Amino acid sequence: MLKGLKVIDYATYVAAPGCAGILADWGADVIKVEPPGGDPIRLFFASLGASDGPNPVFDMDNRGKRGMVLDTAQAAGRDALLKLVDGADVFITNVRPGGLKRAGLDHDALLARCPTLIYGSMTGYGLDGPDADRPGMDSAAFWARSGLAAMFRPKGGEPVALRTAFGDHVAAMGFAAGILAALYERNTTGKGRLVEASLLRAAHYAAGSDFAIQHVRGRIASNRQRADVPNPLINYWKTADNKWLTTLTRLGEKDWAKFARALRVEHLIEDPRFANSRARRDNGAALVQILDEAFAARPLEEVAAALDAEQMIWSPVLTAAESITDPQAIAAGCVVQTPSADGGHFNAPAAPIRFPGGDDGPKGPPPGIGQHTREILAELGYAAAEIDAMFSTGAAA
Repeated sequence: MLKGLKVIDYATYVAAPGCAGILADWGADVIKVEPPGGDPIRLFFASLGASDGPNPVFDMDNRGKRGMVLDTAQAAGRDALLKLVDGADVFITNVRPGGLKRAGLDHDALLARCPTLIYGSMTGYGLDGPDADRPGMDSAAFWARSGLAAMFRPKGGEPVALRTAFGDHVAAMGFAAGILAALYERNTTGKGRLVEASLLRAAHYAAGSDFAIQHVRGRIASNRQRADVPNPLINYWKTADNKWLTTLTRLGEKDWAKFARALRVEHLIEDPRFANSRARRDNGAALVQILDEAFAARPLEEVAAALDAEQMIWSPVLTAAESITDPQAIAAGCVVQTPSADGGHFNAPAAPIRFPGGDDGPKGPPPGIGQHTREILAELGYAAAEIDAMFSTGAAA
């Protein structure tokens, strides 16, 4: 779908390369420009003390890209990057604003040079304000600074850690949408623009319902233990075969009777302690205890059938291992085969949107460090001797 779109991925780690990875899945020609030594995310498992082997964290966000190494601290490396930009539609970076400014690679400089360029900036905290140049990863900017870590913390408990690159991938989705919106605008105006994304802003949108409540009503509910939640029916339950599931109810009162029938506690429907949402909230601990016993008396398969018969909203609580083989996840296209460098394939998460009938999957393996440097420099018009000279000085690798 994006065939012919040229994207320069001058970024490291996950959020910005993840955005470029989505565009690569959808057909863009993405050139990943790495610093000498490569993108640090290539060292993800080594930094954990793990042995050498596949690095699916890097592979997921960089599949289908061509890769080159340029030392933009050297004039020759910087000039090569600028030549790449001259022929590009999109430039994506997460280098901090101060460093870009010093190198003459900030958005003002590149948009002056290439007025039709879509310049995508991903930062931790945005391009304005006292922390604009502060380094930020998702556990800091997306999770802690935004308020999400406090929101997810159980009442009275300690903050919980964010899962690997979770905030990065949330931000990457929004970033990709913003870049495509800017490209659409360019089709009308003929002008490029700056597209500014940040982990902090992505977090405020991801938790937008809670933040909207905080803005208007001045407080939000805390995360509580199962027996103390505002709506006891929106909860987690363990069945007789030690399987967990979650249930949700629609707004209003119509689901209470259905829920009670499915759990064989019809006698509670008119019980004044539970007859409406306010009563159920006030007597939540008692209701959760009763329902715990009802769920624990039957295996998941039987409970599932009863909930389905009443058209209730529920889901099993799957592990990651169960989820990646879930028939519904497979049918929904959540898992795609990614080409590997050895000619084989491996399973990986799909890009977030499906285009039925379209070619929306991985286009190739992730690149090795500097795998395509010579090829791309030659495409830019460099002679073999010039390329050799850049390699000899370390301006390219």
